[in-house]
Amino acid sequence: MQTTNIFSFHGGIHPPENKAQSLTLPLGHPSLPKELILPLSQHIGQSSRPLVSQGEQVLKGQAVAINNGFLSSFLHAPTSGTITAIEERVIAHPSGLSDLCIVIEPDGNDCWTERKPLDDWRRISKTDVLSYLAEMGIVGMGGAGFPTQVKLQGAHKHPLTQFIINAAECEPYITADDMLIREKAEQLVLGIEVLQHLVEADQVIIGIEDNKPQAIAALNNALAQHNNTIQVAVVPTKYPSGGEKQLIQLLTGKEVPSGQHPADIGILCQNVGTCVAVHDSIYLGQPLITRFTTLTGDALKAPQNVEVLLGTPVKHLLDYAQATHKKISRLVMGGPMMGFTLNSIDAPIVKTSNCILAASKKELPAPAPEQACIRCGMCEQACPASLLPQQLLWFSKSQEFEKAEHYNLFDCIECGACSYVCPSSIPLVQYYRHTKSSIREAREAAVKSDLAKQRFEARKARQEAEAAEKEAKRLARQKTSTQKTEGKATETKKATPAAETKTAIPDESKKLKVDIALAKNKLKKLQKQLVEAQENEHVEEINHLQLQVTEQEKTLSLLEQQLEKMATTPAEKSTKAAPAPVNEELKKAKIDVALIGAKLKKAQKQLAESPDGNELKANVSELEKGLAQALSLLDRLTSSTAAQKADTPQNASSKPTVNDDLKKAKIDLAIAKAAVKKVEKALKKAEELKAPESGTLRQQLQEAQQRADSLEKALSNPQTQSPATEATKSNASTDESAAQKEQIKKQKIASAMARAAINKLKKRLAAEPDQAESIQQEIAAAEKRQQEADALLAQLTQSQDTM
Repeated sequence: MQTTNIFSFHGGIHPPENKAQSLTLPLGHPSLPKELILPLSQHIGQSSRPLVSQGEQVLKGQAVAINNGFLSSFLHAPTSGTITAIEERVIAHPSGLSDLCIVIEPDGNDCWTERKPLDDWRRISKTDVLSYLAEMGIVGMGGAGFPTQVKLQGAHKHPLTQFIINAAECEPYITADDMLIREKAEQLVLGIEVLQHLVEADQVIIGIEDNKPQAIAALNNALAQHNNTIQVAVVPTKYPSGGEKQLIQLLTGKEVPSGQHPADIGILCQNVGTCVAVHDSIYLGQPLITRFTTLTGDALKAPQNVEVLLGTPVKHLLDYAQATHKKISRLVMGGPMMGFTLNSIDAPIVKTSNCILAASKKELPAPAPEQACIRCGMCEQACPASLLPQQLLWFSKSQEFEKAEHYNLFDCIECGACSYVCPSSIPLVQYYRHTKSSIREAREAAVKSDLAKQRFEARKARQEAEAAEKEAKRLARQKTSTQKTEGKATETKKATPAAETKTAIPDESKKLKVDIALAKNKLKKLQKQLVEAQENEHVEEINHLQLQVTEQEKTLSLLEQQLEKMATTPAEKSTKAAPAPVNEELKKAKIDVALIGAKLKKAQKQLAESPDGNELKANVSELEKGLAQALSLLDRLTSSTAAQKADTPQNASSKPTVNDDLKKAKIDLAIAKAAVKKVEKALKKAEELKAPESGTLRQQLQEAQQRADSLEKALSNPQTQSPATEATKSNASTDESAAQKEQIKKQKIASAMARAAINKLKKRLAAEPDQAESIQQEIAAAEKRQQEADALLAQLTQSQDTM
């Protein structure tokens, strides 16, 4: 009897039901197969962990695998027998891949292990009952196999108002739940009472479609005998009314918000198969080892529902239903809308297998070739989740994952209604599945990247701390040594102020050199990060890094000035020129060019994607104009800086002193004399052995002697310039030539950039005649820059030719 109001949900379709053919025969019980294959992953979450080993004897109902984490489940032997293998076998999965399985060879005795029903479930704590259900391997039998104890624990986060039992079974061909209700209506009601006690729900509603009259009658009879408050709500037949969120909306009028679960709005759902499994475990002590499965399709001579042991190969069931293998075009596990194709008939039945569809080619013909979307909007009208399938298709094809998530891609239940109504035969669900998978992989990669970054930063911080600790210990030892030295000097003789200054200078100088090295290293890293940010067009990061680079350059400049002051005596300070100030305007101009260039590149990319945007065109035009002005300013500042450097005289202190020249000349003389002695020794040895290279050695000796004589003569005559002085002059000339070449190179680049800007502006002028006035101004400015660059280039080239 219906006692609740029925609402509606958006969309939905009415495909042919095809349910009658599997209900013509009574419930079947296939014989034991030759072997049972139990995959360790029959549920969502982590795979189970084996408790048995190869060759071990097991009894029916004995646990053969234990849960391996929070989202995991126990696994039990469906019959007694021997563990023949624990190995990779083909499993029932869309990928068609293999997974680790426990293989049992039945002994035919079907001997049970000791069963322990939970008769006092009303008196013991709810936590103990949930633990018992977990040990019995109970999972959701209508969807992804979510462990039942986890779902029940989550129900207590919010007070429950409604507890909904899903008996809709809306997908075509599948009648397993219909047959289950007919055969085990009383066990279903008792199982619901156990779950109602655990979740403490105010109202319990069984939602069932109106195309199951016999199941509805069996339910009403069982509820009348138990005299409880469970209600039966008969809903209209429409696909996918059996979806969790759609059934909630049908029975309560409430819509589960995007990204949330039914428990968040005080509602919990369970499948009728799960309720019967709860009854069998509580009242009979029987773990989840069997399930009702529909065998249907035109390729079967005896389509029917069967109560089958978990692990039974699909091939065994096809033989039981008298399948014509030549007639099978597609073998589907699940229904035609949400099921998946099996690649092997050796795949086993698992806890979530509710149907095996052996379809002929006429029954499930090959899909028509995909055609272009005609934007008819039928997919949007059919979507039960109120999504925009057409938009999601475009985002999936263009791999715009962020936009797909923004349009609630993960609210898609993959029911296939959109693909069913699409006149262009576009496999929309396949696109959505692929995009979901890509997003999950990207999230996992991001998590791994963050963890790697954290480990790297932790390692770097540890190394820096160790280096700082070593430096502190070194400075402490140095300080102690200095104090001892100063104490001894005080006892013997009072040092003069000048001597004290000389003693303190080396310590401070070393510390400053260490600080300068660290500052240079940090500056180099910041500059590298700035270049990467500019390449990736991260404008905010560019601004932040540029500020850090500027501050670090200032810090380094101050440290170098301190070191220079410390190393310079008062007499030298009077003759030494002050360091040239940093040209802040030039630095700012370079930053402006980099920022405007990055913004222009990003705007041009957006304009290429949307060529009709007037705002984007105006933005690109303004940015190009700004870039031209910034480049012009940079050229002027660069030329001005180069001219200042050319006019600045060489620092007198950089010239080598007479003492330095004399010292170097003495070293060169000593090296030359050593070379003479070495050649003499080699010549003497060659003459003793009458070696043929004696003539060559005599010539080398003569040349070495002449070099030594010339160096000795230059050293004895103080008026003659030393070789070191001549080398210094030569190096100065080389540096001046290199600077001149660098300036020529810069002007060539500036001229080329100006020419490229002129060509680009002329193309714009042809494409945008309405902007002719502003573009002509920009062309004039670019031509002026080119003329200035060419004039300065000619001047520099002429100057280099006269050198």
